[in-house]
Amino acid sequence: TEEGPAVVKEAGLIDKLTAQGCDVKDYGALQFDDIPDDRPCHNAKNPRTVGRANEKLASIVEKVKKDGRTCLVVGGDHSLGIGSISGHAKTEPDLGVIWFDAHTDINTPLTSLSGNIHGQPVAFLLKELKDKMPDIPGFSWITPCLSAEDIVYIGLRDVDDAEHCILKSLGIKYYSMTEIDQLGIGKVMEETLHYLLKFWWFPEPTPTQTLPLTCPRLWEGVWVGEEVWGAGGVQGARTEREFGDGSGCGGRGAGSGREFGGGRGFGVGLGMRGLGCRRGLRAMVEVWGVG
Repeated sequence: TEEGPAVVKEAGLIDKLTAQGCDVKDYGALQFDDIPDDRPCHNAKNPRTVGRANEKLASIVEKVKKDGRTCLVVGGDHSLGIGSISGHAKTEPDLGVIWFDAHTDINTPLTSLSGNIHGQPVAFLLKELKDKMPDIPGFSWITPCLSAEDIVYIGLRDVDDAEHCILKSLGIKYYSMTEIDQLGIGKVMEETLHYLLKFWWFPEPTPTQTLPLTCPRLWEGVWVGEEVWGAGGVQGARTEREFGDGSGCGGRGAGSGREFGGGRGFGVGLGMRGLGCRRGLRAMVEVWGVG
């Protein structure tokens, strides 16, 4: 996870975006400090280190947006969602978020069983949870920037009891893996974009219906990226991926070798699709990569 951004960069993300006609400016890799004696607070581990890192990320993302560019953040930990989304919200107040993940990452420091902040980022961002969040050292800079109606989860399959309670009580829209299987990713994206962007979107047949793939779940991620960009609502994107040993859906099986060369290749492909490089088409976009 820690080496994920470097691996994606080494796999040629910037070169491939440039070859597609994108104007790429690489703002470089952010360096984060480990704060010594960073004791847990309310079961939130390493709060000062994580909080300060996200403050730095939010500042850079805000700068990129003020430069008039679309922002791609490549990171290895879901806690970075705090900084990337907060930074976007500084320049895009009417922000909508599609959280494509098996987990909701909406535990609070008081409900988290593990204490890992990568399972809590959405709680820091939601206005409705502001009164439920204790004061955590390292996070005094943050102002909640999302309402419950501004986020849609896609792909849920592992949700804690406390998180499920939060989803239901706030009426947050979500699609589980079962619903994706039942509806198809095309229908899920149509409904998601209509919900967030308030207009109907009619997708093409889903790639899981038309391509013989070893791991169609990965192609559903590609489909999400393409459709969101096509709807004209992308202000930024974030990709976080763990890279396996080449087996199963995390390695050589990803994409069946048709387009992506293993897990790291899929990370590159997903970033490209989310920034307008559709399969077989070119796109003119500007992008920032934290590599």
